[in-house]
Parts: sequence; structure tokens; C-alpha cells
Amino acid sequence: MGRLFGTDGVRGVAGRDLTARLAMDLAIAGAGVLTATTSATPRPVAVVGRDPRASGEFLEAAVVAGLASSGVDVLRLGVIPTPAVAYLTAALGAEFGVMLSASHNPAPDNGIKFFARGGVKLPDAAEDEIERRLALVTSKTGPAGPGVPERGFGRVTDASGERERYLDHLLSTLPGDGDRAPLAGLRVVVDCAHGAASDIAPRMLRRAGADVIAIGNEPDGENINAGCGSTSLGALKAAVAEHGADAGIAHDGDADRCLAVDADGQVIDGDQILAVLAFALQEAGRLAGDTVVVTVMSNLGLRLALREAGINVVETPVGDRYLVEAMRKGRFVLGGEQSGHIILLDHATTGDGLLTALHLLATAAGRGQPLGELTKVMTRYPQVLVSVSGVDRSLVATSPELTDAVRAAEAELGGSGRVLVRPSGTEQVVRVMVEAVDPGQAQRLAGSLAATVRALA
Repeated sequence: MGRLFGTDGVRGVAGRDLTARLAMDLAIAGAGVLTATTSATPRPVAVVGRDPRASGEFLEAAVVAGLASSGVDVLRLGVIPTPAVAYLTAALGAEFGVMLSASHNPAPDNGIKFFARGGVKLPDAAEDEIERRLALVTSKTGPAGPGVPERGFGRVTDASGERERYLDHLLSTLPGDGDRAPLAGLRVVVDCAHGAASDIAPRMLRRAGADVIAIGNEPDGENINAGCGSTSLGALKAAVAEHGADAGIAHDGDADRCLAVDADGQVIDGDQILAVLAFALQEAGRLAGDTVVVTVMSNLGLRLALREAGINVVETPVGDRYLVEAMRKGRFVLGGEQSGHIILLDHATTGDGLLTALHLLATAAGRGQPLGELTKVMTRYPQVLVSVSGVDRSLVATSPELTDAVRAAEAELGGSGRVLVRPSGTEQVVRVMVEAVDPGQAQRLAGSLAATVRALA
């Protein structure tokens, strides 16, 4: 069996890969690791949230059972965005947090992710320790569970009202301007992906002063991310045109992502959002170290625009926990990735789609400029991304044929493009990415490399 944890927690098809038994055992193992230094009294506290997938109900019950049986008091937050769980883990002084979500994945999938004290994602070493403890919990010779914990069984409390604390926090991150609301005058369409932000995202934007049209805000447990949200922007573009909106905002199922469209329906990706926020922070003198942290997937156009503005770039692997790790190490305040995970470390410990939307729109409103104008600070290089399924992802790092093909593509591009081939950390696919000034060249090289990946034995 390979490593259980991927780029962002443990994911799989609910009921097949991610069963109730595994969820409970994982909660027991996680509690053992994350409360190892906690004194016997009082009992440690964990917060637990989920997105509205149907499977989240039984998986939440299993996680709560595992935690309470381990002597952990549980604050059950209900349906709530992932970044809210991170924030409330810190704000409520919890020992750790647990979120049940598969983010942008389709409804049959689900996942479990942990936050350590302070609302930060776990380092690889902590995840490895949880996996080791899980093996003991599930082995025939090891304990089936924690037994009767020394400090007694944990108690479970409904804490769904705490989402208001999170909403208040989001709004507090924008400076006041007399009696004028920060988003006054903006008409905004927000696509909630029938996910965890379906209630809170429209309310946040309205409280900030925007005229809001909400779509994708009727979750039924089966429609999350289905033809809507940040992975499918067609409905948002149509709604922006229909309502004559100034902007559209798209979240994914757990609302840790934010993408946008401008008044003309042009897509604004995470790289462009990063550029807008970076220049705004630099102008305000609040871009620590004049540095932005990006991932290997970030567009070459972003890197060139930042460099021209005298802003340094630090690169990490894909995944917002790697971004946060680099940001905390360098004491930087802004980082993110093309998919829309943006981290504003002065206000959040992880990617927060609602926070990102608020600050992006506030920048536009404060400058009196449409989003389309703001994003002209960078030129997006043509980028082709192909996902290849049905291959052994471990061969990506060891195949001589693939290595030779990548080197040949890089040689052809010279300094005018980039090539990246990597296994996905959240899905069973291999990602092939090619950037080039010429979109036709990017398409041709990406197709050729994808064919090489498919041919891997």
C-alpha cells in the first residue's frame, strides 16, 4: 500500500476507498498523534466541519465517534468552508481541526484533512506518524481502538453558530472607510459550486456592500461541483452577462479556491489574482520582503510581470501547505497557485477563497477600476494542461523515455517556455503542462508528451 495522504489530505471514493471504518480509525490515529503532548486534563478539543456531500454525513459521524472515543471533545461545525475550519481551530483554541471534503472533486469522492493547533496543515512527518499509528489501530495484533481513555470519553457539541465568527473575521480584514461599504457600487455574481460556501459567500459579499446574485447555491448532497464552480465557469460567465454584473466569483466545493471573470466574461485565474494583490500590497508597502510565493505550475507571464516590478519569486511544489511552509519560513505574506488557492498570511493560515474574493473585489472598488483593467498588469502565456489517467504514476520519475521527451521539448522551447510533467497529488492522473509564446507549439508538445506518458508500461 502506498502513502495514504496525498497533496491535501486523504481522498477517495466514499464507501469504497474512504469507508466509515477508515474514517473512524483515521480519527483515532490522528487524535493519538495530535494530542500526544496534551496534559490529561482538561480533555483536548477538536473542531470538525464538512462540505454538503451526502457521504459527509456518515463520514462525519465516524470521525466524531473516533475522536470522542479517544477522549477528545468535539465541536461540530456542520457544513462550512475548509478555511473556516482552519481559522476556527485557532480562534477557538482547539488542539486540532478535521475537515471532510474532496474540494473540487465530484460528489462521489470525499476526503479527510487535518489542521494542527493554530489552524495550520500538517507537515509530512506528522502525516507519516498518523499513518504509522493507523497501521497499529487496524492491525489484528494492535488495539482496535483507544479503550476507555484516561480523561474519559469526549463530549460532542453543536458549534454551527461559530461560522458567524468566521464571517466577522473575513469582513474585519478590510479597512473601514467612513460610512461607505468596501464593495459599494459593485454588482457581483458568486458561484458557490453547490458547496460549503453556498450560504456564507453571498452573505459576506452583501455585508461588504455588493449587489449580489448567487448561483450554484442549492446543494442537495449530489450536485457539488457539477457543471458549476471554479472547475466549470460557463454558468458564471452566462450569469455575469445576463445580469450586467461587474464581476463574477467562482468557488470550489470547500471554498478554499477563488477564480473570477470580468464584466466581459474573461476568466481571471489564480496567477492573475496573485498579480493584482501583489501590486496592491507592494503599493501599500505591505508586501513583506517584496516577495510572492508561487508553485511550479504558475504561469511564466506572472513570473515575468513580478520580476519587472522588482518583486522576488519563491517557487514550491503544488499544494497550499507547501506555499504556507515557504511563506512562514521566509515571513512572506502572499502566495498562491493558478488553480485559485491564494494565501494572505496576515489574515489566514491556508488558502481561503472567500477572503481572496473579498480582497480582489475591494482592490477593484477602491481603485475605481474594472477587474479586466486590473489584470492587465500581467500577460498570461499560452499554457496547455493535459491530464493522463490509467498509468502508473510512479513511472514518471523513472522512465528514461519520458525524461528524453521532456528534455527534447525543453530544448525546442529554449527560454521562451516551460515544461512540467508530474503526478497529481489529489487525483489518479499525471499532469502534463507546456507553456509557450506560440499556443500551437504548446498544444503540439503537450500532446506529444501526453502520448509518451500513456505509453508508460
